[in-house]
Amino acid sequence: MRLPRTEKGRLALVLGLAAAVTVFTVTVPLLRGWFDLRVYYGTVDAWMHHGGRIYDYRVPGTTYGFTYPPFAALCMLPMAFVGLHTAIALALLLNLAALAAVVWILIGRKLARYGWFGWGLAACALALFEPVRDTFSFGQVNLLLLALVLADAWLLSTGRGRWAGAGIGLAAAVKLTPAVFIGLLLLARRWRAAAVAAALAGAATVLAAWVVPDASRFYWTRAVWDTTRVGRLDYVSNQSLQGVLARLAAPDEPSRAAWALVVVLVLGVWAWRTHRALRSGDWRAAFALTGLTACLVSPITWVHHLVWLLPSFAVLAHARRPRTAAALYAVLCTSVVWLWFDDASGIDGFLGSNTYTWITLGLLLGLPVGQSRFGRLPSSRSASATVAPVPRPTAPASVPAPGQSDGSSSLRGVAVGSAVRPDCAPRDLSGSSEPTGVTRPAAAKPQSSSERASS
Repeated sequence: MRLPRTEKGRLALVLGLAAAVTVFTVTVPLLRGWFDLRVYYGTVDAWMHHGGRIYDYRVPGTTYGFTYPPFAALCMLPMAFVGLHTAIALALLLNLAALAAVVWILIGRKLARYGWFGWGLAACALALFEPVRDTFSFGQVNLLLLALVLADAWLLSTGRGRWAGAGIGLAAAVKLTPAVFIGLLLLARRWRAAAVAAALAGAATVLAAWVVPDASRFYWTRAVWDTTRVGRLDYVSNQSLQGVLARLAAPDEPSRAAWALVVVLVLGVWAWRTHRALRSGDWRAAFALTGLTACLVSPITWVHHLVWLLPSFAVLAHARRPRTAAALYAVLCTSVVWLWFDDASGIDGFLGSNTYTWITLGLLLGLPVGQSRFGRLPSSRSASATVAPVPRPTAPASVPAPGQSDGSSSLRGVAVGSAVRPDCAPRDLSGSSEPTGVTRPAAAKPQSSSERASS
């Protein structure tokens, strides 16, 4: 397909796509009514103004309450001083800013070639992507956390490793899932960044324990281990491996031993493939693989959590796999898993209700690694020590300052064996209704009338 070359043609295409997206959004019952944001808002409002406790609040008429660590409630305190509609508007703006940052880090340079036209096409595409539209419609925090994590990817891959780890640490303090990226830092032997992430996450948790000791005690001793507070494991929106096993075993409980075995296998694949990516300095693929793994091994991965797949699409784009990326993107726009909302039994249920899980698993196994030329740098300090300086006719080779070895070698080239590729300079990573998808009528709780809480 050839893109229009004239400004009028481009404007007509963007307007046509925007109209199609608008019609789709209006006619298909996919809006969630800011339900999760109302959970956050009600929690901090009850806590600050009515003497309530964080984990006692329930949205009126439902059984759904707050499920994040106490530090997340501290971050959301400003909502207690504005009205609900103002909180919704602010959430929209924050999510838009986070999405823009994510897109810029992942593919900003490619979009910049097309100016406003590229950004317009990206906006239309992302508006149809089910995890993104659900994050906006629920008022969720997924995109904000993804932006924090990818900020660290950018720092590491551009030789600014001094502050790397801060974004991952903050994200892990707000929600547990991003903590898996600390494992990535350890695998990459980025000890300083891993220490920063762990220390910041720990400090935030201690701060919350000091401010709300009772809530912290309840969360870390009881709530964090109780998945029933979040929702049913076999609910079709749960697109993790635990969700697959739960739907197979329903109405019985899934085998914990089977789940543990599958998790170990997935973590082994992640370590193997991520190590390959790190050896070639492909930080984009390393972070993408870690996001995929987080979605697979988490006990509960709701559809809107799958924004962690966005880095994988960037990897496919940079690896020149447009057909693969387009096919997977199209499936993730269809809400196909909701066709098995009522009954996920049988072979069709096993295959269809877990479609998004199969996509995530397939990406973990087949995502191209080592092909991104962005930020090629050795995976450890010992590797960076093998890089030989390359004399330049215009300026003498510089020597990294003490304490600056994390990522700084990327400014001088890439070690390939004992040779250096000076052409690989650092680059930006960029180079409420029932969600049945089509037919289910509105219910008291978007996504479920009884199945899950905010997450």
